[in-house]
Amino acid sequence: MFPCLPSARLLPRWVRTGAVLAVLTTASVAWSQEMAHEELQLLAQRWVRDAVAKTSADNPALRMEATVGALDGRLRLAVCGNVEPYVPAGARLWGRSRVGLRCVDGMGRWNVSMPVVVKAVGPAWVVKNPVAAGAILAASDVVEAEVDWAEEPASVLQDRTVWVGQTASRSLNTGQALRQGMVKPTQVFQAGASVRVVAQGRGFQVSGDALALSVGVVGQTARVRMDNGRVASGTVLDVRTVKIDL
Repeated sequence: MFPCLPSARLLPRWVRTGAVLAVLTTASVAWSQEMAHEELQLLAQRWVRDAVAKTSADNPALRMEATVGALDGRLRLAVCGNVEPYVPAGARLWGRSRVGLRCVDGMGRWNVSMPVVVKAVGPAWVVKNPVAAGAILAASDVVEAEVDWAEEPASVLQDRTVWVGQTASRSLNTGQALRQGMVKPTQVFQAGASVRVVAQGRGFQVSGDALALSVGVVGQTARVRMDNGRVASGTVLDVRTVKIDL
């Protein structure tokens, strides 16, 4: 039979003290072999800041801001000699996203991600007066103001010629920045309507009346039949004008 061992409270005090110190020392060594979350967050912040600075250089009208969030406090990551930041597949440094960190040189390889918010503040066209779905957007409905371009995935409509005279594809509220998908080309005449045709060639221009054979949408192609019976296609300019290039 094995001899009975004395309980911890029966051991000499110096033995008990040494055991406690041994446990504390072991815990301290284990903790020192883990990567500090604050260090990783600073690494990611610097990397993201440099990355978005390149985007800002491509569009100087935008002021780029990036904030990296914290790692899950429950994570314990082994010390790594080389931590590589990267953008995860399917993500981009725009709006609410994530940045990855992976250990490429260490005893224990690991791969984690951290939340990141990237803002791109710059001028845009903002709805001043509410616009109902199906209404034609006028210049008076919009004002120029600074917004966060990255707040939504859809691209901002910078060129005013892209939206003036277009039809609102949905209700637009005050304060919204005009973005792709909010407007669509306006239909200005039906098939069977009388239209004016402007034919342009090198050094000359003629005009005449015609009959629309298809609906007319500004900026798109429509078919017309001219007085002489000829059928042609041209670009719709406005409510009753079709331009034909000869």
